[in-house]
Amino acid sequence: IVTVNCARLLKADHHATNGVVHVIDKVIATTTNTIQQIIETEESLETLRAAVAASDLNSLLESEGQYTLLAPTNEAFEKIPRETLNRILGDPEALRDLLNHHILKSAMCAEAIIAGLTMETLEGTTLDVGCSGEELTLNGKPIIANKDVLATNGVVHFVNELLIPDSAKTLFELAQESEVSKSTEFFRQAGLSSHLT
Repeated sequence: IVTVNCARLLKADHHATNGVVHVIDKVIATTTNTIQQIIETEESLETLRAAVAASDLNSLLESEGQYTLLAPTNEAFEKIPRETLNRILGDPEALRDLLNHHILKSAMCAEAIIAGLTMETLEGTTLDVGCSGEELTLNGKPIIANKDVLATNGVVHFVNELLIPDSAKTLFELAQESEVSKSTEFFRQAGLSSHLT
C-alpha cells in the first residue's frame, strides 16, 4: 500500500503527453508543523506536553526525520492510578522509556497499516499495530482516537490509553500481570510489598 501524505494511492502511472498522473483518494493539505508543534498546540495533549518537556524529548520531536507518535491524550493519562502516574513522572528514566514506547521509528499512516504488522519503538520494544475493520488497533485493542495528524517529520495518532512498557513498571506491577500474581499476595500479607514497589 502506497500513501502520499496519508492519502492512499488508488491508480498509478497514468501517462500523459506532458507528464504522468497518480490518482489518490484525498485532497492533500499543506503540512507546516512538526510533531512537537502539534503537541504544543493541541489542548487534549496537555499532560503529554509536560511529560515530553520533563524528559527532554522536545528536540527529537522537532528534528528532521520520519516518526510515528502514538500520542496519549489527557484522558489516557487520567485512566491510570494517580500513584503510578506520579511515580513515572518523578522518575526521568521510567518517563523516557514510557514516551519512547509511544514513538515508532518510521512514519506509518493508517492506510498503510495492515493486520499483523509489528513495529519497533524507539525504546527497542515492539507493538502489534493492526486493524479491525475500519479501526486501527494496538496490541489487538482499538484504542486510537484520532489518526493521521500529519507533521513535517512524521505522523501523529492520538491514543486513549497509556502504553506502559515493562521497564517503567515496578516489580509489584509486573508480578500482578503475570503467572506469579499469587506470590505478590504473599509478599503483601507478610508486610513486604514495599520491597516490590
